[in-house]
Amino acid sequence: MQVISVINQKGGVGKTTSVANLGAALAMAGHQVLLMDLDPQAHLSIAFDRMPSPGDPSVYTLLGGNHSVADVAQPTNVEGLWIAPTNLDLTGAETELAAEIGREILLKSALATYAKEEQAPDIILLDCPPSLGLLSLNALVASEHVLIPVQAEFFALQGMAQLLDVLERVKQRLNPSLDLLGILVGLYSKQRNLSREVVEELKEHFGNLLIPTLVRTNVRLAEAPSHGLTIFEYAPQCPGAQDFKEVAKELASRLGLTKDVASSAPAVVSLEASKPSATEAELGAE
Repeated sequence: MQVISVINQKGGVGKTTSVANLGAALAMAGHQVLLMDLDPQAHLSIAFDRMPSPGDPSVYTLLGGNHSVADVAQPTNVEGLWIAPTNLDLTGAETELAAEIGREILLKSALATYAKEEQAPDIILLDCPPSLGLLSLNALVASEHVLIPVQAEFFALQGMAQLLDVLERVKQRLNPSLDLLGILVGLYSKQRNLSREVVEELKEHFGNLLIPTLVRTNVRLAEAPSHGLTIFEYAPQCPGAQDFKEVAKELASRLGLTKDVASSAPAVVSLEASKPSATEAELGAE
């Protein structure tokens, strides 16, 4: 069972969109995938129309010790894709758990127990909140890998130094196995000079850590959640679906997964990563 935190403390960079559609693409390839909503805004839960009522099993009650992951996980419309939803109750978790002994390992402990169960998935994707508080810390301590979505816009690198510093500190003090799986660029438009410039800057900083496929700006990606659907159910032939299939294939390769993610259309925007991957020490110094 591989656990991946999808994180960026900057809001509006496509974390939830990436979690939903990468999870769906991996499930379509035959993997068992669990999505976990750690954002008090509950956008992932709303997108799948799975937001629980107060008191029902949720990520909030999971962290509070009242339910297990198996209690919380619900199936979605995509075969092999499950979601552990949350609701607005999670807003109070940071304060309520602040005095809890071992508060930073609550999620790790719950997932370690879940990993022993027969229904444990191949992959867990954690949709982290746009902050670096206790919920994000729990995600990073519980994860083996980190995926950072960014926008192809001027402020793409804003806050990245702080995030990379947090990742390095977590790695040194709490989770030595944590690694940076990749940087995923979204809202890319090849017609915009700014998009191309931002990608070149990211490539210069991160080398092969930059995912080659760039997720193009596509209105269908924004529309799909309002219908409670992934992009593969809502508009399977659109550029957004093509791009996320290719990103999922790249992630599967980096994770060493053997099953191929089916791709019906090779027409994606990509870049050629020519630099070697930056070392963790270099990333911590950025």
